[in-house]
Amino acid sequence: MTTTPTRPSHATAWRNAVFAVFALNGLGAATWAIRIPSIRDVLELPTSWVGYLILGVSIGSIIGLLLASHVIQWLGGRRSIALMLGVCAIALVVIGVGTSVLGVFALVVVGMAIYGFGSAICDVAMNVEGAAVEKVIGKTIMPLLHASWSAGMVVGTTIGTALVFAHVDVVWHAIGMAVLLAVGAVLAPRAIPRVATHAETGEEVAHVPFKDRMSIWLEPRTLAIGLIALGMAFTEGSANDWLALGMVDDRGLDNGQGAALFTVFTAAMMVGRIVGGPLIDRFGRVPVLWLTGGAAAIGLALVIFVPVIWIAVVGIVLWGLGASLGFPVAMSAAADDPARAAARVSAVATVGYCAFLVGPPLIGLVGESVGILNALLIVFVLIVLATLAAPAARPTKGAAGPAAASEPTAAESMS
Repeated sequence: MTTTPTRPSHATAWRNAVFAVFALNGLGAATWAIRIPSIRDVLELPTSWVGYLILGVSIGSIIGLLLASHVIQWLGGRRSIALMLGVCAIALVVIGVGTSVLGVFALVVVGMAIYGFGSAICDVAMNVEGAAVEKVIGKTIMPLLHASWSAGMVVGTTIGTALVFAHVDVVWHAIGMAVLLAVGAVLAPRAIPRVATHAETGEEVAHVPFKDRMSIWLEPRTLAIGLIALGMAFTEGSANDWLALGMVDDRGLDNGQGAALFTVFTAAMMVGRIVGGPLIDRFGRVPVLWLTGGAAAIGLALVIFVPVIWIAVVGIVLWGLGASLGFPVAMSAAADDPARAAARVSAVATVGYCAFLVGPPLIGLVGESVGILNALLIVFVLIVLATLAAPAARPTKGAAGPAAASEPTAAESMS
């Protein structure tokens, strides 16, 4: 079956819809991340238990990622996004009620797991849609789309910081954000095409059999791109989970100041993603990954080793800028072939999200003995490994879109 290639006006509406979905996903993530210290205090949890609390998100995310390509194949990207944003809204209510109304640790973990499940499938679907519209438009916009996610995080963390200082209960914060996600689930996906098509021909993307979707896991390039996603997801996720708490426990700041520094990190990530697209179009994926990986390593080292707050702020800015592009570039690289984009993005995201599965309890357990900031040396090692894997992100031979013209293909670079 063939269809008419996407018109520019429709591509603009499609692009804007994907921007909105990324922002909503970031807003939801900020809602629970910014209130981790408050949840810890209300439930009176030790540091190691906070790690297990966040593990609920990780487990839900891994399950969602493993099922994502099959769900998207079944429902399509548009319906998958709408349904999973609704699931995330329900999860936030469960987290808020479990914390403030019932005070039941297990219920909060369940809410976290539901949120992780819905967010992960939405994450894969929105990245697949982002890569598709990127090819139609002919410019690298994936970092800018992830900047929209960061903008949602900045808005969410700013709201959360204000509510922390105002002593607003977690449950009311969660319900308010849940209403916004529910409205977004209805409105945002409307301009996303119902059927995925090839950017060049307008032909409908063929169904990929289950066996072929699973064989993606045996591709060396896909796994190497997954290592980039793993290192940078760990770099970003460790800040989401532990930066505010680490500055409170190891640097003596109060909860509001810790939340403010986390907001600085999310703002730095947003800036990096805003300027990242043109840099990638000019210099290519690999050099930009080398540059940002170095910045992340230097910034994290400053945060860990220098107990001076203004220097830590500089380090947090470098950390945020450095973490900003690795994951979106990995998503673009995984989606070079539209026919298998959902399967490859799902695989790469699953490898990347292993950071969220292993990271929270690992840093929590190590942090119990040596301090949270010292435990972040684990993240430093993963930044180095991700930076070394950067050449895997070169466009494959025959890939369409802006990245293909910016640097040699993977096949050409090895010849």
